[in-house]
Amino acid sequence: MAHKMIGRRFVLGLALAGTVAAVAPAAAAEEVVNVYTNREPGLYSATLDEFTAKTGIKVNAIFSEQGLAERIRAEGENSPADVLITVDIGRLEEAVDLGITQPVQSEALESAIPAQFRDPKDHWFGLSLRARTVYASKDRVKENALTYEDLADPKWKGRLCTRSFQHQYNIALVAAMIVKHGEAKTEEWLKGVKANLAKKPSGGDRDVAKDIAAGACDIGLGNQYYVGLMTNGKNEDQKKWAEAIKVILPTFKDGGTHINVSGIVMAKNAPHRENALKLMEFMVTPDAQRVFANVNYEYPVRPGIEINPLVKSFGELKPDAMLVADVGKARAKASELVDRVGFDR
Repeated sequence: MAHKMIGRRFVLGLALAGTVAAVAPAAAAEEVVNVYTNREPGLYSATLDEFTAKTGIKVNAIFSEQGLAERIRAEGENSPADVLITVDIGRLEEAVDLGITQPVQSEALESAIPAQFRDPKDHWFGLSLRARTVYASKDRVKENALTYEDLADPKWKGRLCTRSFQHQYNIALVAAMIVKHGEAKTEEWLKGVKANLAKKPSGGDRDVAKDIAAGACDIGLGNQYYVGLMTNGKNEDQKKWAEAIKVILPTFKDGGTHINVSGIVMAKNAPHRENALKLMEFMVTPDAQRVFANVNYEYPVRPGIEINPLVKSFGELKPDAMLVADVGKARAKASELVDRVGFDR
């Protein structure tokens, strides 16, 4: 499992016992809040430094791509974790299911975050939004508007590519289809999309853009922020992939665009609950929300925050009205359907 150190204020996640030992002594000496996160370090370092500057509360953060919810459960009552910041409704619901969260009542959170992007029982709160978009060839695709249902249209036969449909991003989309249309229609839709595949699902969202640029397919699924990261990153090949595609914000028929979230939970045994709440509330302030928009090309969860100009160029985002929590509840059935139709085979 990979771990990273984030900035001067952050501690390195080592073995389980080492983590507790590294964080706990600092907690006794000064005002702190301990953050576990599997989000990339660059997204949060400036924001958390600003939190410290404004509140005097030092942030100790441990980054790991996988397994943090399970680690918090294993640490039990002795866990130093105050909050967990993670991506995807699946990981947020996993944290709740593992019993490592506690409900939080906060006027600041409720007023800043629309109800559809937070847990009805107040166990998790969205911090930023990501749309499941369509990447399309600028040269070979004339359409500038599509529905998710259109992806099963036979006119795309042999022209569609995607990462695994068991990946959390696609599972959430399938789950949203179940919420919108029910299991039977979603299964038929999956069969139609599978029939349109140009190649076996593989790679990640950036690879979808790569395949389109290479002519291996004409359309594919990808989150909007990868286009910003490729466009403004240092990898020259990825810049070319981004230049070859246009981003379409699909909608459901009679609905809006499928939205997933990154979010935050307060740990069940948070040793610094008051500081944890201050951090949670800080993350939805306008200044912090602008970081999500401009550093990672995400949509701010707080209404009224300016969207990054590149992301804004993709068109007006009209999120579907369904509760993200309902998408989370349908994920297990979505995974079953993906296996049933043999999508990844």
